[in-house]
Amino acid sequence: MLDQKELAQLKVGDEVNHFLLLNKLEIKTTRTNKEYLNLELRDKSMIVSAKMWDNFEAIKNSAAEGTILKVSGNLEEFNNQLQIKIKSVRRANENDNVTHEDFLPKSKRNLDEMVLELKDRIAKISNEYLVQLLKNMLSGDTFQKYISVPAGKAWHHAYIHGLLEHTLEIVKICDLMCDIHPELNRDLLITGALLHDFGKTEELKYETSFDYTDSGRLLGHIAIAALRIDETANKINGFPEKLKTLLLHLVLSHQGKLEQASPVEPKTLEAIVLYHADELSAKTNAYKFAIKADEEKEGNWTRFLPLAGTSLFTQSNYGSDSIKESLFD
Repeated sequence: MLDQKELAQLKVGDEVNHFLLLNKLEIKTTRTNKEYLNLELRDKSMIVSAKMWDNFEAIKNSAAEGTILKVSGNLEEFNNQLQIKIKSVRRANENDNVTHEDFLPKSKRNLDEMVLELKDRIAKISNEYLVQLLKNMLSGDTFQKYISVPAGKAWHHAYIHGLLEHTLEIVKICDLMCDIHPELNRDLLITGALLHDFGKTEELKYETSFDYTDSGRLLGHIAIAALRIDETANKINGFPEKLKTLLLHLVLSHQGKLEQASPVEPKTLEAIVLYHADELSAKTNAYKFAIKADEEKEGNWTRFLPLAGTSLFTQSNYGSDSIKESLFD
């Protein structure tokens, strides 16, 4: 059982004497042609970069992504980003009594409640073809991956059951938009919401660390989902071709813009709603966790967030205590 202060609770200058999960390992070279070890390390609270400048040959040859390490060093700040300057490091062993589960964050929402919510929402879909498609795609081992996989490696809903939590948020937003705009095809939109990130069941691995599979790197979750939808729909007798095309468009366009890796941009009402619902869920979650990660930092702003393109004003300055609560189980 892991008993140590979370990384997010440490301040610049604090000593690090932690078990951490190796997220990434690289050998880099300085301008003077000196090799150094560049790492990404994580606990449940955050991911932080780390550098080791000397005596790293043993760990370089024995550690791989997903390895649990015992790290000693200090927390520093470089280019407005936290990093650990490592003094010593070793692989964890059985006597340390730590497991990968100690380092992989999980959704704070109850899994059984989320699964029930998912099944109840599918039961409300009236289009028989879409219901059959969902039942065929969300079954067996694939269903277990669908309710377990994170929604991303690091940016948003990056924790066990994250995809399910993210999907249910989007479904609620889409349902609300259908109440406001009855012109929307509710069954189509909700099915698109449920399947928009289905490809992440094959794109991401999560057993010992969060990373991309080979097919995830080669195809990406959008292409994977589109291929599986097309394959599954074609096996359902009489599945309408137009319905399949509209559903595929939702999945292919859900990231909104070509420069954001969408093969096509949204061109239907349902696609526009899904894109913005996805953005709202993802960015709210990502920003919430970015603020949480910097709650111990002095001042009114987080560090600059490259993926957001900005720093964020911290919630505590206008009386919100909820952000300080633990975001994970």
